[in-house]
Amino acid sequence: MTHFKRSLVIGLWFMFLALPLMVVRVNTLNHEIEWRWANMLWLGFCAFALAWFWRASTERRAARQALGVAAGRPLLAKLSWAQRLSDDPALSRRLLLIVAAAALIFPWVVSTSQNFYHVNIMVSALIFVVLGLGLNITVGLAGLLDLGYIAFFAVGAYTYALLARNFDLGFWTCLPLGGIMAMFFGIVLGFPILRLRGDYLAIVTLGFGSITKIVLENSEELFGGAAGIAGIPRPDLFGLVLDGREKSLYSYYIVLALVALTIFVTNRLKNSRIGWAWMALREDEIACVAMGVDMARTKLSAYALGAFWAGLVGVIFAAHNNFINPDSFTFMDSAMILSMVVLGGMGSILGVIIAALALKLLPEYLRAVAEYRMLVFGAVMVLMMIFRPQGLISNLRRKYERAPADESDGHGK
Repeated sequence: MTHFKRSLVIGLWFMFLALPLMVVRVNTLNHEIEWRWANMLWLGFCAFALAWFWRASTERRAARQALGVAAGRPLLAKLSWAQRLSDDPALSRRLLLIVAAAALIFPWVVSTSQNFYHVNIMVSALIFVVLGLGLNITVGLAGLLDLGYIAFFAVGAYTYALLARNFDLGFWTCLPLGGIMAMFFGIVLGFPILRLRGDYLAIVTLGFGSITKIVLENSEELFGGAAGIAGIPRPDLFGLVLDGREKSLYSYYIVLALVALTIFVTNRLKNSRIGWAWMALREDEIACVAMGVDMARTKLSAYALGAFWAGLVGVIFAAHNNFINPDSFTFMDSAMILSMVVLGGMGSILGVIIAALALKLLPEYLRAVAEYRMLVFGAVMVLMMIFRPQGLISNLRRKYERAPADESDGHGK
């Protein structure tokens, strides 16, 4: 009965909060106000059902654990499916092969010679996967809050646009240059904020992103101002002339290869000495410095490597769209990338990938309910922060086991 009352209160509270959005609708053509009470009733019922189910399942799990303790059985923590996947190399390799095969054949299954909408949407989603993995280095591993990460993305995109327009350099030449230029700006940003933490660090990075956008908007001669830069060359394939569908396919496979490279490199970095230093810095900066970790080098490496991936994918973004302007790099994009890292799990590569794909693909495929999709997005984020603040996938730690001693070498008994 207690669960019923509490769930009912939660349902009524959600109905009260959603009253202005779900019930009241102003018809500007007829100058009338429409009252949609059915929407509020459905919202209240769904909130009540979810709250009741959550409380009932939590109580049932606690009862099972208490029963196991009372019976004298050891209480073993259940491993998540992600942890089991990480601990089983054979299973992870099979799943990786399946995912790779699905990604390779995806464009040929969903697109036709006239319609390649799904391929372009997937290219945009994969671009944000790389951005999420890059920010995961800075925020997820090193714990350095960055609200202006989209500025490094803009640096890579404008680097390619300017070099292609003024110096006639090709895509493959500008691809590493865009990453190196973004890395340089990451180091430039990192030096003044080595001693900053928390809210002060967030304010400085937010200011860096805002300054970058303002400079791009007001420099018409160099950056094209608010009008941006058009006619950016597409990636070239040995001088071959590609049509629209072939260009989209080529861009898809380029960004897919970059995603694979990013996953491989970030995973190796996570399990390296610098990766452990980042995570130590994230957990306790004072203790990390006391143990002899170079704080300046560790922070600068996190900003530089995180910015490098944003610069690389910025070049691909500019080449794929043929056009960029300052409105392509707004604070909302930085907030979205940060949401991917938080929703997926701080430091979790697999979690960030899942969150990035979900946050970019679901809004596109929910355009039929465009009126409510941002409301649903906000509600999901609030529920995640309440019920699973650690993210979708977290606490995946690499295990090291000592091999048993060989009894035949004379040391065993």
